[in-house]
Amino acid sequence: MAEILDGKAQAKHVRDAVREAVDELDTEHGFGPRLDAILAGDREASEIYVTKKQEDCEEVGIASHLHRFPEDVTTDELVDHIEQLNADDVDGMIVQLPLPDPVDENRVLETVDPAKDADGFHPVNLGRLLMDRSPLTPATPTGILHLLEAHEADLEGADVAIVGRSTIVGKPMALLFLQRGVDATIAVTHSRTEELAERTGNADVIVAAAGVPELVTADMVSEDATVIDVGINRTDEGELVGDVAYDEVEAKVDRITPVPGGVGPLTRAFLLVNVVRCACKRRGVPVPDALQPVLPTGLGGEGA
Repeated sequence: MAEILDGKAQAKHVRDAVREAVDELDTEHGFGPRLDAILAGDREASEIYVTKKQEDCEEVGIASHLHRFPEDVTTDELVDHIEQLNADDVDGMIVQLPLPDPVDENRVLETVDPAKDADGFHPVNLGRLLMDRSPLTPATPTGILHLLEAHEADLEGADVAIVGRSTIVGKPMALLFLQRGVDATIAVTHSRTEELAERTGNADVIVAAAGVPELVTADMVSEDATVIDVGINRTDEGELVGDVAYDEVEAKVDRITPVPGGVGPLTRAFLLVNVVRCACKRRGVPVPDALQPVLPTGLGGEGA
């Protein structure tokens, strides 16, 4: 039986650190961070995600503001509103995805001021990540790296197979694993990779983030592997499953994350971390000491 990597417990640890950091900023510098969220359309899942993020903000003392738009919102309307927020006293900003069709998602995301990009999706921040400049990093891969380090995973020289190539998880995850101090060896694969099982079977760590239900099966992993399941998929029967066939893989590997309760809570927790880093950078103050212990290798130091 595998060791279960509990994302909920680690996320609570991160939120506690954020709460302490927010208190420190208030006491020593007289300000508190603020997050503004853009929600367009009427997707129930998006509504739930944004509500949870607001609850997280309330728990740690971050002010949050929600900006709602109807299903028929235009790209220009969203761009105009984001430009106003760029000029306002806002520390961090998120755009809840997906946006309604036919909104130009890329144009909307690129309008966000990179210094206020709490999601870490702006091309400027992704480019800085490529240059090893410790920028705002997407919350999911940052949370995964934190989870592995919290469980003392030996990543130096480890063979890592990332299944998925999105700009939200797969690509930035590869760059984080390559950071100096982490020094893993990376193979970025995807659902169309030939001989995928051979590549994952030789990996010490597998990050499954392809968005394909139960893509990774027991015959694709080794007994010593650590498996991180990023996927959240709903089957035709309404069952919530990851990108890993959990029962059969859990019975074989060394360590695994559950779905739900694995990566998801850490994604939300590191969004809060990014908001604090945005706030510190905008005001020219150091990231509070309370936050340093939860920042993964290579992501400490001054603001984003």
